[in-house]
Amino acid sequence: MAPVVRTPDRRQAVVYVFQTLAVAACYYAAGRLGLLRQLVVGDAVFTPIWPPTGVAVAALFIFGLRCWPGIALGALMVVLSLTSLRPAVLGNIAGNTLAPVCAYLMLRKVGFRTGLSRLRDGVALVFLGALAAMLISSTVGVCLLVATGKLGWDGFWPVWLAWWVGDAMGVLLVTPALLLLSEAHQVPDAGRWKEALILVVAACAIIPLATHSRLSLLYLIYPLLIWAALRFQLAGSVLCALVASVLATVAATDGSGPFAELSRIEVMIKLQVFNGSMALTALLLSAVITEQHNTRRSVELACQELVEVLEHLTAGEAPPPRPPTTDGDSPPGRGDGRQGRAEGP
Repeated sequence: MAPVVRTPDRRQAVVYVFQTLAVAACYYAAGRLGLLRQLVVGDAVFTPIWPPTGVAVAALFIFGLRCWPGIALGALMVVLSLTSLRPAVLGNIAGNTLAPVCAYLMLRKVGFRTGLSRLRDGVALVFLGALAAMLISSTVGVCLLVATGKLGWDGFWPVWLAWWVGDAMGVLLVTPALLLLSEAHQVPDAGRWKEALILVVAACAIIPLATHSRLSLLYLIYPLLIWAALRFQLAGSVLCALVASVLATVAATDGSGPFAELSRIEVMIKLQVFNGSMALTALLLSAVITEQHNTRRSVELACQELVEVLEHLTAGEAPPPRPPTTDGDSPPGRGDGRQGRAEGP
């Protein structure tokens, strides 16, 4: 008697392999993209924004914890494109894999929602997903440089700070954008397209001018960012911050605009302060505005239900049955991200 092939198990295995390879390919592509722009601090070369960390954290929320081999494979591919495989490299790969996994676990522990519709979600992503978790990858990486003799102890802190901020910027700028794309199910209203087009035109005019002018006009981007957050919430603010940070990084690595005639340390500090403030403003402001909108919609719905109940009571009828409610932090029909996704392989 021939053995019975369990088709669902085979299909799940194929899907898992495909997801793992897709995550690895995206990680590698993001790594190659991040390596296009580099800064030198001491004897070390680093990227001001390291997109793979954002890709890794977003992939964990989209596919679950089981996609971590794809992150490790992607990190291995990036390293092999730069150098040969050595024992120290394996430790670096482990650090780059462990950091986003810890970010995912900590965010899930505090009830993080991928829609970033609450202020607590934005705060959790900033302090747990970016600043805290990325301590792992930066510390492991720089300690390995010191242990292998490629970096002296006198250069430990500048390189460590640059590494840590670069990884954190990847989470703050890339992860929200990818989570936003993964949850984009509805087409915006036709009436919003005109305002969105005006915002895009204004961004195309202001951001390149601010990031490449010698007059230090970087502050001109903040009114644009506030406009995007007020009118388009996370979608507008995160994309605006991402474009501004990328163009600022290009100007910094070229030594042009507000970064001209500065030392390497000064360029790093000025760029990372700008990128960090843009990311924090975009995330937290959009989260506050979205939370206020959700609260207003909940109040309006409660008032509407109260009016219907009073109308039925006045007419001597039984009040209509109430629809199922949510936990009160989001409007009806809003889930809490992907809480039901499997975390194991």
